[in-house]
This record gives sequence, structure tokens and C-alpha cells, in this order.
Amino acid sequence: MSSFFPDALLLARFQFAFTVAFHIIFPAFSIGVASYLAVLEGLWLLTKRQVYMDLFKYWVKIFAIAFGMGVVSGLVMSYQFGTNWSVFSDKAGPVVGPLMAYEVLSAFFLEAGFLGVMLFGTTKVGPRLHYVATLAVAIGTFFSAFWILAVNSWMQTPQGFSINEVGQFVPESWLAIIFTPSFPYRLVHMLIAAYLTTALVVGAVGAWHLLRDHDNVGARTMFSMAMWMLVIVGPIQVLAGDAHGLNTLEHQPVKIMAMEGHYESHPDGAPLYLFGLPDQQAGELKYALGIPHLGSLILKHDLNAPMEGLDTVPRELWPPVPVVFWSFRVMVGLGFLMVGLGAWALLSRLFGKLYSQPLLLRTALLMGPAGFIAVVAGWITTEVGRQPYTVYGHLLTADSASPVAAPALAASLIAFVLIYFAVFAAGTFYMLRLMGHAPQTDEPEPSPAVPKRAAGLMPGPAEGPSNLSR
Repeated sequence: MSSFFPDALLLARFQFAFTVAFHIIFPAFSIGVASYLAVLEGLWLLTKRQVYMDLFKYWVKIFAIAFGMGVVSGLVMSYQFGTNWSVFSDKAGPVVGPLMAYEVLSAFFLEAGFLGVMLFGTTKVGPRLHYVATLAVAIGTFFSAFWILAVNSWMQTPQGFSINEVGQFVPESWLAIIFTPSFPYRLVHMLIAAYLTTALVVGAVGAWHLLRDHDNVGARTMFSMAMWMLVIVGPIQVLAGDAHGLNTLEHQPVKIMAMEGHYESHPDGAPLYLFGLPDQQAGELKYALGIPHLGSLILKHDLNAPMEGLDTVPRELWPPVPVVFWSFRVMVGLGFLMVGLGAWALLSRLFGKLYSQPLLLRTALLMGPAGFIAVVAGWITTEVGRQPYTVYGHLLTADSASPVAAPALAASLIAFVLIYFAVFAAGTFYMLRLMGHAPQTDEPEPSPAVPKRAAGLMPGPAEGPSNLSR
């Protein structure tokens, strides 16, 4: 019967890839929105301009939905460590387990503890105390990213451990485990990606409403703030990505070879391949279009610096080059489009036409999902480029999987696909509905759905839904 199904290892990898691709877009968005909410409320406290509080109430409802979907999608991934990757959990658990527990204790509890105050306490606690709650949620999202990326960075560039007699990774230095060589670069790169993702969504929502009403104060304010974020943070992300690439070249050179499509070595300087068709079987980049020596200049700051290729690496240690090659180009291409959009918006602002150029507004609207696509593409580049290892250089992916039969994995994968598309499509549709109504003066704050009818206090369904759904 198993002959009708793909390889069990491939199914386990695809199942984890599918769930993590769904999961990562929600934390990336909620990290950025939490910081945006803190900025909005801080500006309101400083200036007392009502538009900032109106935008806070507008976006906090959207944040609540994104946060909830991020929590639900993350729970499934935790179970997969035990069901599909039990060998990895057994061997790497002494290192990975405590780090993930720290994420729950220091991040999730902080977020969950203050989330209710942030959502429903605008009129129930003082403005300064409420701002403390908003800051606590924003800081909690940062700590969540900190610990999860510490886990991933250790798997990418492991250090601070020894291997005992039964093959388990045993911690020797927690500081070394947490602060691996790739961790600072990965953390900065991911946080900026989250801020850019949020800026693009906020900009797209602002553009959508400006196309309908150029004078909407809330839409003008959110669009202006989003474009400032692109102008400032977009170029910083390019520099952070370059630094991250140099770090990867030092510690994971095979990943760089796959990203650049360097099947062959270049002793006199490597080109920068813009496009091409990687042929894994033949070990060559067909129809390559590249700029001579530019790859060496970018990666080693020397036009003629030699660059090793995959021909120096045993074929069984090659990552899937076509996947890494194209996902990297999707990420970089979208990154430069973000920088271009920010530059366009800056020029329009200087000429006093930021809110009155339909082409700019439509472009910003089309770029709304670009951050999510770039985040997923970057995650694919990072994770697939690490193959064939789960713990780079120490534990192969093929040796990490549980002894689960392919039919069982196929059945659970199909169930995940159906449930995820149903549940998260509904949640996304609900968020889009919230974004679809224009920001207004005296925006209603979210309110919990209290079952007043049971107490004889609810007059009936004509009263309408809670403010959270308006």
C-alpha cells in the first residue's frame, strides 16, 4: 500500500513546511502591528491628536485576530516534533526544549497577560497604564521572536554543546547556545522583515481608502506612516541582508552556493547570476544570465576573489538548489521593490502629491501582500538551504524523522491542508472585512462578546454584533 504514497520523509518534511509557512505569516504580522500600536498610542499620549487613538482602535481589532491565528497555527507545529520528528526531539531536546519553554514563559505569558488590558481596557484603566499594557504586548512579541530565532539559529550554526554516549546534544554553555554566530543577523533581519510586512499592509489599507476618499484623515495618516517606514527601514533591510549573507558565507558556505547557483567553482571571480535554470541532476545552471565578477565583489568585496562551488561538496550534501535559488530571488526581488516604492513615495511627498497619485496608491495596494511572500520565501531559503541537515553538520534530516508510515502521514497532511484552508481562510476574510471599512473619527473600541441575553440584558439580535466585528 505504501507504494502509492511518496516517501515518508518527504511527506513529513512537506507537512512541516506547509504548517510553518502558514504559521510564520501571522507572527510576522503581529510583531509589526504590536509595535505599530505602541507607536500610535505613544503619539496620542504626546500630541492628544484623536486620529492616533482612532487608528489604534482600528488596528487593535485586526491585531487580535492575527494574534489568535498565530497561536493556533503554532500549536500544531509543536505536536509535529513528537509525531513526525521524534528522533530529532530526543536528540536535540535537551537544547531545543528549554529554549522553547523560555519563549512560552517570557513571551507568550507576557503577551497573553496584557492582551486583555490592551484590547478592552481603554476606558477601564488610566491612559498611562494602558500604554504600559500595549508596550508589554509589543515587548512580548519581540521576546517570542528572540527565543524562536535562537532555536533556529542554533540549528543553523550549532555551538555550546557536547554529544553524550546515546547521541543527545547536551548543553555546555547556554550563552553560546543562545548567541550563536548567526543569531544577531537572523534576529535583525527577521524583525525588520516583520516591520516591512506590516508597513506594506498598513500602506495598502490606507491606499485602498484614499482611492475612495482623498480627505480621510485616518487613511492619510496611516498611509504616510507606512511610507515613512518603507523609506527608512527598506534600505536598512538591504544592508542587514547583505551582512547576513556574509555571515552565512562564513558559516554555511554550501547554502550560499545554492542561493547563487554556483554549481562550479570560480577561481578568478564569480559572476552574479540574475536568472537561470538550475539542473540538480546535471549539476549545472542552464541558460544562465549573470554579471561577471559581481558575485565575488558582493560576497568578498573583491572582483577577482575565488569562490568555491558545489563541485567541491559531496553530492549527497547538496541542498535542493532549484528551490533555494528561486526562493532567494523572490525574496531579494521583492525587497528591492519595497525600496523602490518607498523612494517613489518620498518623491511624491516632496512634490506634495503623496495622497493624490492614483498610480502610486494602486501600486501600494498591489504591494500589500509582498511582505508575506518575501517572509515565506526567506524562510524557505533559510530552511531548505540547510538541508540535508536539521542540526547543521551534526544531524541529518533523514536521521531525524519518526518511524511513521507514509499512508498515515499522507492522511494527516490532507487533513491539515483542508482544516488550515478552511479555518485560516475564514480568519483572513474576517481581517479583510475589518480592513475594508474606512477609519473614522471616534472609532469604536473592541468589546468582549458578553452573553447579556442570559442575564436578561440583551434586547435581541437587532442590536448587532460586538464592536470587534464592526
